[in-house]
Amino acid sequence: MSDYRIGYGEDIHRLIEGDHLLLAGVRIPFGKTALAHSDGDVVYHAVADALLGSLALGDIGELFPPSDKKTVGLDSALIVKKAVNLVGENGYRVTNIDVVIQLERPNVASYKAAMRSNLANLLGVSLGAVSVKAGTNEGLDAIGKGEAVKAVAVVLVEKAQ
Repeated sequence: MSDYRIGYGEDIHRLIEGDHLLLAGVRIPFGKTALAHSDGDVVYHAVADALLGSLALGDIGELFPPSDKKTVGLDSALIVKKAVNLVGENGYRVTNIDVVIQLERPNVASYKAAMRSNLANLLGVSLGAVSVKAGTNEGLDAIGKGEAVKAVAVVLVEKAQ
């Protein structure tokens, strides 16, 4: 196995009436929320799948099946922690991560620093190793119409010394 591995993950959730949106552990006041089995944090879900994918360890649906009633409303930080632990158990560590959030509203620019901090803490990396970007879909598709939120993550892991 190579000393470096790349993982990719993405998640999308339908938006429904609610009072907040949860992104990378940051609660953002908003008139909609993500419809989900867990807490609906698309950023954490994409990150976890990227981590698992980097070492071909499956996906979050296998580790936390939606059919499991114990995971209803689950804090998605626990999903990321499990993925980070599995990466470590396999002799690797996170080098850096790049995340893109796609949504029309709300504007998340003022929340990105907190998101980066949360991710750095969960992944055990410096703040400089975490990138969070956000963009709209210019009114196109379900995201552009404000019906969904999506996150995409790419992670680099390296063999631990």
